[in-house]
Amino acid sequence: MTTARIRFRPVTEDDLDALDAMFADPESIGVHNWQGFTDPRRWRRLFEENGLLGGDRWVLMVDTEAGENAGFVSWRPAHGGSIDTGWEIGISLWPRLRGQGYGTEAHRQLVRYLFTNTPANRIQAMTDAENHAEQRALEKAGFTREGVLRGYTFRAGAWRDEVLYSVLRSEWSSSRWP
Repeated sequence: MTTARIRFRPVTEDDLDALDAMFADPESIGVHNWQGFTDPRRWRRLFEENGLLGGDRWVLMVDTEAGENAGFVSWRPAHGGSIDTGWEIGISLWPRLRGQGYGTEAHRQLVRYLFTNTPANRIQAMTDAENHAEQRALEKAGFTREGVLRGYTFRAGAWRDEVLYSVLRSEWSSSRWP
C-alpha cells in the first residue's frame, strides 16, 4: 500500500475563511461547480450548528502531507429506492493542486472512510458532463459510470447534463480497494 499524500481532518473555525473564499470565486471552486454568489454566512452558520459533521451536509478538510490545505470533501444522504442507502459525495480542491492525483486519492479515502464508518450500501458522485478531469479521477478511484442525467443542472445560463458514478459496498473491500 502506498503512503497517503493527503489526510482528512474536521473543519475548524480557522478554515471557514478558506471555504468562504473558495465559494466566492468561480476560479477557486471551479467552472463546473460555480453556482453564483451564495449566502456569505452559510459555512459559519452550519459550523455553529454541528461543526459541519451532521445534518444535510458533512464536510472534512483535505490537507497534503506537507500540511497545506488542499480543499475539502463532502457527503450528504443520497435519496433513492425505498430507504436511504448511501451517500452522494463531492470534492473541491484549490486550483494549484488540481491535476496531481490528489482528487483520485481523496475519492478513494472518502469511500474507505464511509464504508468503514457508516452502514451505507452505495456511494455516488455526479459531475458535469464536460468535467472530463473529474470523470477520470472517479474512474481511477474505482467508481463505475452509470449514465448521463440529461438537463439535470442549471449553470452559467444553461441546463447541463451530469454524469452519475457509483461504487457499491459489494464491490468494495478495505483490503483490495485501490
